[in-house]
Amino acid sequence: MILRSLYGRIAVVLMVVFFAVGALMILAVERMVEAERLVDLATALIIGTAAFSLGAALIVFRFLTRRLRTLSEAIDAFRASGFTTPIRVPEARADGDEVERLASAFEEMSARIAHQLQALAQVDDRRRELLANVSHDLRTPLTAMQGYLETLLIHEGRLAPEEHRSYLQVATRHCERLAKLVSDLFELTKLEAKEAPLALEAFPLPELAQDVVQKFQLKARQRGIHLAMGFAPDCPAALADIGLIERVMENLIENALRHTPEGGDVHIHVGPAGDGVEMKVADTGEGIPASQLDGVFDRYYQVDRGEASTAGAAGLGLAITRRIVELHGGEIGVESVEGQGATFVVRLPAAVPN
Repeated sequence: MILRSLYGRIAVVLMVVFFAVGALMILAVERMVEAERLVDLATALIIGTAAFSLGAALIVFRFLTRRLRTLSEAIDAFRASGFTTPIRVPEARADGDEVERLASAFEEMSARIAHQLQALAQVDDRRRELLANVSHDLRTPLTAMQGYLETLLIHEGRLAPEEHRSYLQVATRHCERLAKLVSDLFELTKLEAKEAPLALEAFPLPELAQDVVQKFQLKARQRGIHLAMGFAPDCPAALADIGLIERVMENLIENALRHTPEGGDVHIHVGPAGDGVEMKVADTGEGIPASQLDGVFDRYYQVDRGEASTAGAAGLGLAITRRIVELHGGEIGVESVEGQGATFVVRLPAAVPN
C-alpha cells in the first residue's frame, strides 16, 4: 500500500539513499587504519555522499516532473482542440499515487467537458432549427388569415353570404391551428423545464385507454377509419400521472388517425411488459421510411406519410409525448415498415401491488 502514494515512493528512495550512505561510511571506517589517510578518506566520503545525494535527487525530480510534463502536454493538447478531444494519459490510475489520481481526474473532467460542449452544440443547433420551424409554422397560418381577412375587407358587402362564410371558416381554421401550435409550444417548454411535479397514482391503464378511444370514435368514423382497442386481462396497474398519460394517448391516437387513409385501421393494445405495463398504437398508414425513424420524436418532425398528412401539423405532439414518457421513467419507441403502417410502443412503470 505504501508504494501507491507519492510520499511512500519518495520515502523508499530516501531510505535506499540512507542505507547506501551508511554502507559507504562503514567501508570508510574500516579503511581508517592509517591516520595520514583519514583526511583523504573523509574528503572522498563527503564528495561521494554529495554526488550520490545529488544523483538521487535528480532521479526523484525526474520521476516527478516526467509524469507532470506528460499531463501538462495532454492538457495543452486538450486546450488546443477547443476542449473537444478528451485527455488520454497512459499512466492515469484512479487507485494510483497522487500524480496518477490527478491524471485520472483530469481525464474524467475532460471527458465531461467535451461531452457537455457537444451537447451544448447540439442544443444550439436544435434551437436554431426550432426557431426556424416555429417562424415558418407561425407565419403560414398568419399569412393565410391575413389574406382571407383582407379579402373580406376589400370586398365587404359584395361577397355572396356563402362565400363570405367560407372565407371566415378558413380564417377560423388557421386561427385554431395557430392557437394549438402556441399551446403545444408552451406545454413542451413547461415539460422540459419540469415546472409541474408529477401527480403519481396507481390506475388501470386499459380503462383510461377505453375512455380516450371513445373520444376519438366519432372522428375515426368521419374519416372512414376503424378504431379498436384490446387489452390483456392480467395487465397490472400503471404508476403515473393520469392526466399526462391521457395526453400521451391522445397524441398517439390523433397521430395514427392523421396518417391513416380512409378504410384503414388503428388498433390500441394494453398489456404487461416485464415489470411494467405497455401500450401499443398501431396504424395501417403509409409507414415511416427507415431513414427517418430516428428523428420521429424530434421537435417539429414532419414526414410525408400519405394523403392524410395533408392535414398539416408540425410534430410537436410526438415531442411532447416522448418528454412525458421520459419524465415517468418510461420508454417510447416506434416500429415501422414503409407501406405497412407504424406502431408506437410506450412502456411505463407498474404500480407495486399492496
